[in-house]
Amino acid sequence: MSSPLRLPPADPRLSGFTGWTRAHWESVADHLLDSVVPYATDGFAQYRLPGRPSRSGTVSDGLEGFARTFLLAAFRIAGAGGDVPPALLERYAAGLVAGTDPAHPYAWPPLADMSQPLVEAASIALALHETRPWLFDRLSPAQRDRVVAWLAGFVGRRTPDNNWVLFQVVVEQFLAEVGGPHDPGEIAGGLERIEEWYVGDGWYSDGKGKNFDYYSGWAMHLYPSLWARMAGDAVRGRLYAERLRRFLEHYQHLFAADGGPVHQGRSLIYRFATVAPLWLGALTGASPLPPGRTRRIASGVLRHFVERGAPDERGLLTCGWYDAFPPGTQDYSGPASPYWASKAFLGLLLPPGHPAWTDAEAAAPIDGADQVVAMRPPGWLLHATREDGIVRLVNHGSDRDRVQDPEGPPDPHYLRLAYTSHTGPDLGEQAVDGQFAVVSPQGETSRRRRIEPLAVGERFAASAYQDGPVRVVTASVVDGAAEIRIHQVTAPAGHQVRDGGHAVAGRRPPEARSGDTWALARRADGLTSVVRGLHGYTGAGLASGHGVNAFGPHSATPYLIRDAHPGGTAVYVSLVLLTAAEREPTTPAMPEAPEVRVNGDEVTLRPPAGDPITVRLGAVPELVEGHTATSPAAGDADRIARRSSED
Repeated sequence: MSSPLRLPPADPRLSGFTGWTRAHWESVADHLLDSVVPYATDGFAQYRLPGRPSRSGTVSDGLEGFARTFLLAAFRIAGAGGDVPPALLERYAAGLVAGTDPAHPYAWPPLADMSQPLVEAASIALALHETRPWLFDRLSPAQRDRVVAWLAGFVGRRTPDNNWVLFQVVVEQFLAEVGGPHDPGEIAGGLERIEEWYVGDGWYSDGKGKNFDYYSGWAMHLYPSLWARMAGDAVRGRLYAERLRRFLEHYQHLFAADGGPVHQGRSLIYRFATVAPLWLGALTGASPLPPGRTRRIASGVLRHFVERGAPDERGLLTCGWYDAFPPGTQDYSGPASPYWASKAFLGLLLPPGHPAWTDAEAAAPIDGADQVVAMRPPGWLLHATREDGIVRLVNHGSDRDRVQDPEGPPDPHYLRLAYTSHTGPDLGEQAVDGQFAVVSPQGETSRRRRIEPLAVGERFAASAYQDGPVRVVTASVVDGAAEIRIHQVTAPAGHQVRDGGHAVAGRRPPEARSGDTWALARRADGLTSVVRGLHGYTGAGLASGHGVNAFGPHSATPYLIRDAHPGGTAVYVSLVLLTAAEREPTTPAMPEAPEVRVNGDEVTLRPPAGDPITVRLGAVPELVEGHTATSPAAGDADRIARRSSED
């Protein structure tokens, strides 16, 4: 077991929101690096951490342990101008020498087509670039030649058609700068390939389809910008900087007041790597955020995880969110995979005197006011509330289904209707959270798969899905912490209709209550998930889970049902709420719900306070009477409904 993490005193004067400073970041980095040393092989070529091996095997996993911790070490070394304990430099210099020596018992596997070591080569190349004066340049000529020869195995290799093409770009760029073998056409080809995945307003899909998640930030933005920095390409650098600037205008809203990122997408075991694009904006001069806000959000995220058990008592990052959670880990991830979290420490490359480190922390948008943010390219509508600091993401676009096995299960991290900073999806076939399902009398379930994005606008988003004879058009209207869901269902008579709220999870089973057409689940700390039927539903219930949620072993989800769909087309309206506000949601009268009137394909909502809102369903649903929505296919401007006064 490693020594416990020792943090410097908080500095409320400089960091009024988090108390954290650069010294805290350095302390966490040093703790992570020291804690993996007991798991190093002879010669430090591999770090074989405890845990379930990946599909690539133990040797590849050991290389991953070296490469990903080397990236963290590189940011620490370069950020300190090489003024670090000599043992840190010695360990990674020794690992480079041993890993690239084919005769060494722990030599790295060669770079082969489509193989996991290609990913790790990119981390090694970036780390070598940043630490070149202290590591690569101090190796003997023969040792440098071996490092170059191993990396040169990337030339001509095939990669998956996604963010992996960028690994080849950065590896071959490092080879170019040290006079090694490289193919300029492959560098250019990788950069051109991602242009096909750029969808506007700063957003990339990770490959073909609608693969929107954190990879847009920690991969699709990170590697091109770092490549431009390596290559000195000012033209492409300006292009990437402008895209990053637009991306960060949206991205800054994905983090709760307590630092929790919205829990959506794959590879969530990388945790605080989510802040990498924030630091990248400061590093490249592309950020639209005040420097103090960059640190406030980034430090909030790192502190959030450190205070919740990541790293663990051994000083290790496990495959999970807070604790280890194997069910939520992809099969490509091994015990050292979580160390892609090293990207979070990109900010250490900024000199200590940079305003991102020296300016007083500035408020994040959620610190000042409730937020509603329309994100047109991914089909997302975000609503966040200052009162409880929760961020909620309504999903009407990202599905990743076009690269998944169509016969396989739907991906819970992409296909749910909503994700939040305080909840995660239940996994498994029995999960009901965030899903609108239509179930036949024979028990066959039609679920949302390939999402058809229809509209995203101020306070409003809509999409559809088709599954055999079942078609569902869903429109969402957000109001503070609440989402009003309007489902237009076309299905045979006798099918059951079910709408699931948010799954609340914790150490103990959440409290569960329900009535005729309402249900709630409440955690001991007050986090409460509520659903309430407003039109068309006949019942409500709660689904419980054990060991299926990254936020805790016990979970509960409130849901609504209609026992028997009448056949043809019908409309169902529900209120879905997640709140941690200090109130007592004990009756079906809580929360206050709008009056609902359904007239054909028009649904009018009359809230307890404010003007009526009408949603007109149809081929492209729209919000009328004072509010507009734009089709994702039309125009290039999305709007942020509310922003803090500092923007």
